[in-house]
Amino acid sequence: MLSVLGGTSAARLRSLPEQRLLNAKLNASHAISQVASGQKNTPCACDANNPAWKPTMRKEPKCIFIDLGAADGNSFRAFLSNSYGPVSSCPSGGQWEAWLVEANGQFTSKLAAEQAAHPQQVHPLGSTAAYMCRGTTSFSIDPDVAHNRWGSSMKVDHGVHKVSVPLVNVIQLIAENTIEADWVMLKVDVEGAEFDIIPCLAKFPNAHLVDRMYLEEHTWLSIDSAYTKEQYETAKATLRKEGVDIPDHYFSHTM
Repeated sequence: MLSVLGGTSAARLRSLPEQRLLNAKLNASHAISQVASGQKNTPCACDANNPAWKPTMRKEPKCIFIDLGAADGNSFRAFLSNSYGPVSSCPSGGQWEAWLVEANGQFTSKLAAEQAAHPQQVHPLGSTAAYMCRGTTSFSIDPDVAHNRWGSSMKVDHGVHKVSVPLVNVIQLIAENTIEADWVMLKVDVEGAEFDIIPCLAKFPNAHLVDRMYLEEHTWLSIDSAYTKEQYETAKATLRKEGVDIPDHYFSHTM
């Protein structure tokens, strides 16, 4: 159930012409099914198992820290400070890699600085939103500067500043860059998008690659999700049965 994100994943996630064709067909089918079923609108369909994905060939196990909603890298720095467990205990003598996904472009330079400080270990995906498929979406920037714009979201409209950003498929990120022998930590703080991502992740045949998921649930938000509350709760139960440790009531104290 351990897994690693390969060092060239950022390039792979933006190439693969056959992937684009598969995504186009999948999303066209998704749009038709939404109209037929009355399903709520989402930018693209759940893609939980794609033959075009290319798993990493890496053999050496590591700790893998995947941060969805990475902001300026604050949770990553908490990881380095052992807030998510002693880094020295990571496999292969303390080896680790981190994937930092953040849609708010104001943090892109900060994440690039983390990459510069930790070359070949930190893989930033700046100005990119974490989701259950690849595509594009409108992303609303929270005007609350005092709290580091922590409510910025693709699911909540703050009515001030919107940008268009690409979507990275979280399931693809895991599938292409992790191996069984890794210790994989998935931190999810995506302001409501978790209600789409988690049910899709539960459909991933290798969801057990994730060892621990730090899931911040924004239950107080009114979210237009592709899934019902019951489907979401069932998905969490499925992931736990697959061996994914999901601590209750996680809240990211970084912002």
